[in-house]
Amino acid sequence: MTHIVESTHLTPTDSQTHNQRASFHDQEHVHIIIVGSGFSGLGMAIQLKQHGYQDFLVLERAADVGGTWRENTYPGCACDIPSHLYSFSFVPNPDWSHLYSPQPEILAYLRRCAERFGILEHIRFNCEMHQAMWQQNERHWHLMTTQGPLTADILIVGQGPLTEPAFPHLPGLEGFEGMLFHSARWNHNYDLTGKRVAVIGTGASALQFVPQIQPQVEQLMLFQRTPPWVLPRGNHKIAAWQRKLFRLMPFTQRFVRSILYWNHELAVVGFAYQPGVLKLASWRSQRHLQRLVADPLLRAKLTPHYTLGCKRVLVSDDFYPALTQPNVEVVTAPLREVRARSLLTEDGREYDTDVLICGTGFQVTNARFPHLVYGSDGRSLAEKWQMGINAYRGTTVSGFPNLFLLLGPNTGLGHNSIVFMLESQITYILDCLRTMKRREVQAIEVRAQSQEAFNQMIQQHMQNTVWTSGCASWYLDANGRNTTLWPDFTFSFWWQMRHFDAQHYHLLRRKKPLHEQTVVLPTSNTSSRKHIHRFNE
Repeated sequence: MTHIVESTHLTPTDSQTHNQRASFHDQEHVHIIIVGSGFSGLGMAIQLKQHGYQDFLVLERAADVGGTWRENTYPGCACDIPSHLYSFSFVPNPDWSHLYSPQPEILAYLRRCAERFGILEHIRFNCEMHQAMWQQNERHWHLMTTQGPLTADILIVGQGPLTEPAFPHLPGLEGFEGMLFHSARWNHNYDLTGKRVAVIGTGASALQFVPQIQPQVEQLMLFQRTPPWVLPRGNHKIAAWQRKLFRLMPFTQRFVRSILYWNHELAVVGFAYQPGVLKLASWRSQRHLQRLVADPLLRAKLTPHYTLGCKRVLVSDDFYPALTQPNVEVVTAPLREVRARSLLTEDGREYDTDVLICGTGFQVTNARFPHLVYGSDGRSLAEKWQMGINAYRGTTVSGFPNLFLLLGPNTGLGHNSIVFMLESQITYILDCLRTMKRREVQAIEVRAQSQEAFNQMIQQHMQNTVWTSGCASWYLDANGRNTTLWPDFTFSFWWQMRHFDAQHYHLLRRKKPLHEQTVVLPTSNTSSRKHIHRFNE
């Protein structure tokens, strides 16, 4: 038996008062609360409803579903995983227009999913979670939101990792007097025609929007810190006869999805097991560069000098051609500072700028939500993760009962569809809920030693992969640990997540009604005592 001391201690934010804490009592209670309505939140909600759950609520801070695909609307925005693979296996879409369909189609797909399965009635829009605190004595979560307090038995966080923009740390950035925005908050009301535009970053977003804006602008200066490995994309329209075939014979689309899945999965052989396999992909990327960029000086700037896969491998057919145009300059000198109307590099050159666009990615390893969630000991998830971000199977965290993370630590991918990982987690959570109901369990909490052993295994496996081969990337946290990616085949993750493994959890059974509880009376040999509820093995 593992004894758990129950505590009512809370650690609220500075703005929360005693009266606010008291206001939680007698508030609306929901069995399951899901935070976010992107792929994660909607996928979880759909599967809950398909399995007979009705008492659940989805909190969405915006006025529409979509998550990442609602927030990112920059020109050329699209997924870099084929659409037939980057979609729910239980909601196939036969009408994708392209192999890599654009953002508006992906967002429309998510909206249709929400409507088709009746999820909209479970979503509370314009409702942002400000804080979530586990109350050990009451055995449920207390949430403070922009629409008031809520309580829930189960809290599922489906806030995606690619929603909170990361701006570069550059002196003078706040004082820039021209137009400044992040690619994830694109200013569609501003006309770039004839403007001198500076773009910071050469990640996945920049590879998509740079070719779109290059013909409009007078001058485009692309500030590159590290050149990416770029492979041909090979995007193309899906023929009308193929779409018709997928509608009439759905198994043909499932077949295409399987082919795409295994083609992408093969990349792990090179990334994690046999680095020599990557030589072919490196050769393809170098040949792609040589074919599209004739200028040897520009080609040298765009040639990576790290192992392919250490950073995310990108796909594009039009990025390199855009950089060869006469109104484009690729700047590799490090930026020193931002001035009122210009950017200064370390070599002393100054670049006059009307518009500054930051294509500098997202706060993946420094997200906001861990600062909002408090566990059984009153500490926030951010405090828990001070020594390193980790979770058990990327889904549960010791000290945070009845909390599930969708696409949590080490569930990201550098080679395949993240939706596959998400669906594996959903299967695991559903089986956990079934186990809790069958065993009359009120709360589950992963054992600290199980979580530690799992993450030691992850980091040990990671050491022999390309993702820890020495380059700096957004995969790594402040301590240099790769806490983002799954370092193995995705089907190995699916295998581990097929069933809820209760032996790795403390299970807290439901309290009996007062009239059913046993009263232990003091005797001459025993002092007065009360029963302490325990997490049962």
